[in-house]
Amino acid sequence: MRKLFGQIGGANIVTFLLFLLLASLMWYGHAMQSVRNTRVPVYIQYTGKPGMIGLGEEGLPDKVMIEVRDAGARLNAYHRDPLTLTIDLRSYIHGEKGTIHIPSDALRRSISGILQGTSKLIEANPEEITCSYFTEQEKTVTVLFDGDIQLANGYQLVREPRLSTTQMRIYGSNRTVRAIDTIYTAATILQEVSDTMRLRIALAPIKGVRFEQDSVTVSIVPEQFTEKKFTLPIKVQNAPEGYRLRLFPQEVEVSVRMGMTHYAQVKASDIQVQCVYSPERTDKLDVELSFTNPHITSAWVYPGTVEYILVQ
Repeated sequence: MRKLFGQIGGANIVTFLLFLLLASLMWYGHAMQSVRNTRVPVYIQYTGKPGMIGLGEEGLPDKVMIEVRDAGARLNAYHRDPLTLTIDLRSYIHGEKGTIHIPSDALRRSISGILQGTSKLIEANPEEITCSYFTEQEKTVTVLFDGDIQLANGYQLVREPRLSTTQMRIYGSNRTVRAIDTIYTAATILQEVSDTMRLRIALAPIKGVRFEQDSVTVSIVPEQFTEKKFTLPIKVQNAPEGYRLRLFPQEVEVSVRMGMTHYAQVKASDIQVQCVYSPERTDKLDVELSFTNPHITSAWVYPGTVEYILVQ
């Protein structure tokens, strides 16, 4: 190519490029004026649907693909600025249930009405719009968080994740909503959580069901935890009449876990340790542990069993 341009000369190169540009412009102009067919989408907006009217599972299409014939320039305009058709459903909904039916001739007239005057509608897909409808039933259900919270090392939750709403109205056919008592947030995985979080999470969709709102706010409050140890005596329950139990050992070590901010609020008096005598156990008794302080999140005891003898 360089050798060819060298033979042609600099002036001739400029002339050649000018002719090439002129030819390209002429070809483009011809293409813009030539009549041809193309396929473009027509996006549909629906208005006039009463609030308590629900649609069947087939739903209403959000667009119609059309084949239209016109000059290239106008066809390009349809690609640049997609067409939008507004359909008022009030004239198609009568009574509590039925079928919305927009026949092909009505649909073609509506589409032709938004085309340029020189454009000719060749084909529309779908050719007509059909969808069942019904009066929705209402029900209040429970909302639950569907999530896996993986806390950073050394952290625990102050409380269970809290939702901005735990009750919500749902709408749908009588048969559908009657079978639903609980709805869930979209499945969520959170890793290495160490700071307070407020997340807006969508609700997991249910086919044929409409929610009062599409999402809820979930509050997650973690805090660092610590442990506290106590040595506590064991109380005996259900000792046989006229006998007492001598335990070995008589005291056990109890470890409890709480958030660091509540360390000083956890006391030995919050914890109860006991063994319940049973004549079926002839060698050892299980050590049972309970606590009343709500700030204690977990507790364990060592040893978990003790030996005993009956003494009159």
